[in-house]
Parts: sequence; C-alpha cells; structure tokens
Amino acid sequence: MLYNDSIVALATPSGAGAIAVIRISGNEAITIGNSVFKSIKNKDLLKQKTHTLHLGHIIDDTKTLDEVLVSIFKGPNSYTGENTIEISCHGSTYIQQQIIQLLLRKGCRMADPGEFTLRAFLNGKLDLSQAEAVADLISSDNEASHQIAMQQMRGGFSNEIAKLREELLNFASLIELELDFAEEDVEFADRTQFHELLNRIEFVLKRLIDSFAVGNVIKNGIPVAIVGEPNVGKSTLLNALLNEERAIVSEIAGTTRDTIEDELVIGGIGFRFIDTAGIRETQDVVESIGIRKTFEKIEQSQVVLYLFESLKFKVQSSEYILEIEKVKNQFPLKPLVVVINKTELLTEDEVAEIKNQLQPLNVILEMISAKQNIGIEELKNQLLSFVNTGALRNNETIVTNTRHYDSLLKALNEIQKVKYGLETELSSDLMAIDIKEALYHFGTITGQVTNDELLGNIFANFCIGK
Repeated sequence: MLYNDSIVALATPSGAGAIAVIRISGNEAITIGNSVFKSIKNKDLLKQKTHTLHLGHIIDDTKTLDEVLVSIFKGPNSYTGENTIEISCHGSTYIQQQIIQLLLRKGCRMADPGEFTLRAFLNGKLDLSQAEAVADLISSDNEASHQIAMQQMRGGFSNEIAKLREELLNFASLIELELDFAEEDVEFADRTQFHELLNRIEFVLKRLIDSFAVGNVIKNGIPVAIVGEPNVGKSTLLNALLNEERAIVSEIAGTTRDTIEDELVIGGIGFRFIDTAGIRETQDVVESIGIRKTFEKIEQSQVVLYLFESLKFKVQSSEYILEIEKVKNQFPLKPLVVVINKTELLTEDEVAEIKNQLQPLNVILEMISAKQNIGIEELKNQLLSFVNTGALRNNETIVTNTRHYDSLLKALNEIQKVKYGLETELSSDLMAIDIKEALYHFGTITGQVTNDELLGNIFANFCIGK
C-alpha cells in the first residue's frame, strides 16, 4: 500500500470539549489546508515558515465554520516526516465534523488507526519499537508505565538492540568473507573476540528477557486477590485501600456475591484489587458461583491477601491455619499475605499469640484495622515490595511488549546455537546461518525486518488520529 496521499483525522478524543485538534498529513496537506483557511492578516499558508501558528477562519465557500488556529509543520521536520498541519478549532462535535467533511471534499481521506505513526515509521522518524511505545505512552495510567514508555519512545531499548545487532553484523560480514576464501583456509574473524561478543550478547538478552516479568505487570497492573470468609472485612479493606466506598459493606454474610475490581497506584505501580465472594460452605446457588469464581481469581492473581477477622481467628486458629496451608500448597508460587483485620479488638498478648502461631508457616503477616485505617499504609508498602522497582530507579531497559519478548527469546536461542558452533568448531557456513537468524530476530524488534502483515497488526491497535 502506498502512503503518499493526504490523510485527516481528529487528533483529540471524540466528543464535545473546549478545543479539538484536527490533523492533516501528506505532501498536499498545506495546500489543502490553505484552500479552506482565511488568515485574519491575509497570509498564504504556502509561504509561511515551518513550526508557525496562524489565526484565521475555516471557510466553506462563503460560509464561515469556525475561528481556528493553524499550526504548520513542514516535512521532514514533522512528526510524520511529511507536510503536516493541525487545526485547533472549538470543541463542538458539529464543528469538528463540518471541518473534517470539508477537508475530505478537498482531497483528504480519513486516516486509518495509527496511520500517522505508521508514516513516521516509514519515513524514518521512529523505529518500530519506538512507534509501539507511542501506543503504550497513550495508554499509560501510572508513573511506572509512563516512565517505561517514555524511555522506549526515546530509543533506549532500540538503541541497545541496534548496537548489539551492528556488532554482530560486523562479525557476520567477516564470517561471510571467510566463506569467499574457503580454499585458502584463512580466518578474518577473531574467534576469541567473537566468543566474548556472543557472551556479552547472551548476557544482555537474558537481562532483557528477565525484565519482561517486571515490565509486564507494570504495564498491565498487578492483580491482587482479596479472599477470606464472608463478613471478615474484605469490602471494608478494599474501600480503605482505595480510600472510597467502592464495595458494599454490611453485617450480612455473603453480601459480596461477585468479584469487584478496582485499581490503585502505589509508589507509581498499578495494582488491581479483586474483592471476591467469601470462601465457605453454602447452599446458596448464587453465592456458590461467586465462591467458584474466587478460586478462579486466585489463579489469575499474582498476590493473594488472605483476610481473617481477629476474634474468630483467636477462637478457630487451628482450623484457619489448615486453610492457610491449603491455599499456600495449592498456589506455592504466589506471594500469600495473611491479613488479620479488626486488631483493635485484641489485646497485645493476643496479637503476640497470633504471630507465634503463624510463624512456623513462613507467611507474611499484616495486622490491620480496615475500619479505623490502621496498618493500611504498611500493607501498601508490603505489596509494593513484591515488585522489583530497582530497574526503574536505575533507569534500566525494561521489556513490556510481548512481541519484543518473543523476538528476544528467538534471538537468544540462535546466539546460543552460534556459541555452541564456535565451541565445537562448527564450519563457518553453518554458523553463518544461525547468525543470520539472530540478526533477523533483532531486526524484527526495531523494524529493520518487517512486512505488511506485521505492521497491520501493530498499528491496528492504535487510536485513530495517532
């Protein structure tokens, strides 16, 4: 598909607002804009400098549609690398549609989702990983995901990959040169240096692959299941964590009959709290369905908060300890935090006794009063400790994109094949095949190797206007 026509789209969210921005990009963008714009000072947009603003009106024949501010960005010094103008008009949906329809009649076509960023990629303004970071930046809803998206958009990840790819490409060229002089039996590539390079590439790839575990939860939020018997304060805890009355609270057991989800940002990291129906034996059909969903939500969560009511735990501690062991054994890889609620009803000796009883289980214990907001900040800090934020503080590259993760795994597999071939003195022609495969997977990350299907899949998820 050729991208040499002029496209138009609303660059701001649809709906009424104070201001709306309509974006046009293409070789004829300024010409088309000039044909519908009348400057208050009779300026010709075609003669104006790039990166300038101009006040005037959008005119449809003799009808004035709106007073607007037009921004001019001449290619290649624009987001897309093409001539681009942005029309800032009043945010009436009627005005927006009238201006866009006028521009369509003047020769524009409606932009596809992500087409402005796609053109930026095709015109060399962004590599593919940076383009994907644009979508992540738009969807970021906490400090951590915003920081990662900004780092990738600035080229931190792609620069690291490009440097490794360039060094590997240099050695690949020397290996290929050896093949041309196979009869002379000469070596142009220093095997010792090559082995050091492969070790370094393997180390970086493993670090990037390992970072995906952190990056994925930062990008999507960390799901935390709040479970326990009915009426122990799960909904009250959720409200205390969120600092709002999100869940219904009553003294009636089984009030929460379905899962309730909400999000909270702690230390720049997003957590998705899931208040589930209580775990207990019941004849209530609807409540039974909720309990079954509870176990499904535990399976989907990454952290489990097992909540107990303090006075009941004091009386039924042996029974509850068995339940804790059961959950811990069923989900051994999930952090389990035992939360004792309503601790204001206990004496200091009773609190100490509960701590002694739970110590052999080697679980994390938090003593709180959700109703009185006691221990809530300590619980938040405990949740934050489950996330490795050191990489963020050190500004290290963190992988959040599943496509990148898959390409890194494939590249690592090929690098390990090359290392094995080097150690076993495999022939250069066979090593060259594995090197080319590794280079290919590096290239798919930054877009040096791509196809229309891949680009379609990536940019289809963008919003129109970006």
